[in-house]
Amino acid sequence: METQAILVAGGKGSRLYPFTRYTQKTLLPLYDRPVIDYALGTIRRGGISKITIISNEHIGQIAKHVGQSLEGEQIHYVLEENPLGVAEALSLARPYNENCRLLVYFSDNITTVEFNDLIADFMDQNEPPGCILLGREEENPHAFGVAVLDDDGTLLDVVEKPETPPSNLAIGGIYLYDETFWEKFDSAVAERGTDFSISDINRAYIIEKNARLVSVGKDTWVDCGTPETLLEASIMAKDGKLNPNPYRER
Repeated sequence: METQAILVAGGKGSRLYPFTRYTQKTLLPLYDRPVIDYALGTIRRGGISKITIISNEHIGQIAKHVGQSLEGEQIHYVLEENPLGVAEALSLARPYNENCRLLVYFSDNITTVEFNDLIADFMDQNEPPGCILLGREEENPHAFGVAVLDDDGTLLDVVEKPETPPSNLAIGGIYLYDETFWEKFDSAVAERGTDFSISDINRAYIIEKNARLVSVGKDTWVDCGTPETLLEASIMAKDGKLNPNPYRER
């Protein structure tokens, strides 16, 4: 079954004021290219050709930069008029992304991880393959969903932004979901309302014992949503550690 991507680039970007008063945070530079080029490069090199980009009032700037699409690719641009949270953003992208498997990618996340093999295997499964949660080691994981593991390293739960993290494995930003995603989404939104978070979806898969955690290590992932981490990612880009290109090297 085909896997499509939702690139979530919404919100106010308040941690990056005053720059985000005038442009979307994904258009801020990582050295010599905007943030969104690195996120799109990761998605495209993963073999995904149908991409929905959802953003705020600056969606026109994103569309002007990204353009129509590459050959053989479809890109939909969706306006989030008001920043009403993750549930609203995903709902707006839903009409373009039903009856498929999904890569949900929050655009702050820049990584050196390549997803082509992971996505190819995910698409090839005849039965719904559940979800794949990508985790990375964080010294201070308080701002993320954090993995709860048993003594054997089995994923038991995800705790959202805990004061006392149960592990140093942050789960946040990039997820693969099977075709049961929207069913779980509807149930979680009905139950949680405005308190909904993406961890509610992840927890539903974990309860089914249908979630797999893949840890990507310490130095291959930057959540560039603050001036400090944007600078960190810019240095990585300058040093050639990040790849904004849409195609894999032959």
